[in-house]
Amino acid sequence: MDHLPSGTHPCQCARKRHKPKLVVLTGGPGGGKTAILEMARRYFCRHVVLLPEAASIVFTGGFPRLSNDAGRRAAQHAIFAIQRQMEQLAETIDDAAVILCDRGTVDGLAYWPGASRGFFGRHGTTLHEELARYAAVIHVETAGPEAYERNSTRVESAIEARRIDARIRQAWNSHPLRFVVSSSANFLDKATLAMELVRAQVPECCRTHPHIGKE
Repeated sequence: MDHLPSGTHPCQCARKRHKPKLVVLTGGPGGGKTAILEMARRYFCRHVVLLPEAASIVFTGGFPRLSNDAGRRAAQHAIFAIQRQMEQLAETIDDAAVILCDRGTVDGLAYWPGASRGFFGRHGTTLHEELARYAAVIHVETAGPEAYERNSTRVESAIEARRIDARIRQAWNSHPLRFVVSSSANFLDKATLAMELVRAQVPECCRTHPHIGKE
């Protein structure tokens, strides 16, 4: 990938420059984030820039996935650094109005073996400062055991995934604009709600559809 992906739907917006804002799509493994991000790419216009998951970049790139505390700390520091750099890069794109992030820097707390100050202090920041960087947080809940599926980078069992989901939810708990999309037997309902929450963050000039799912 030699560029950051963005929405592909035609846009009638005449504005040459937007003030970009960061919006996080998060949740435990198996919540459906990947599918929702693909829906966003097809539904929204070029002013919605999509960031890939930093953890997937780290682990599919060959970073050691050790289960001891030192390995977990090293991995989370690497993920944090890549996440931050991708966000800063996206903010330089003239077309960007919303930068939709597959997880954010605060997600690392769910995997960090220790107090939050040890996680953020290494990067010269705090939990409060990181929360303030994001305009909105949309948490899509991990699917129940009957619908949970593993993939090549998802090593957690269904039970472990639900525990991680709870820790991620707690990590973002104090964000002033955090939404939780509960797991549903009908994934389309869940995805539609998540998309509507994303759409609410998109500038009015770029809301080309009256309602998600009613085209």
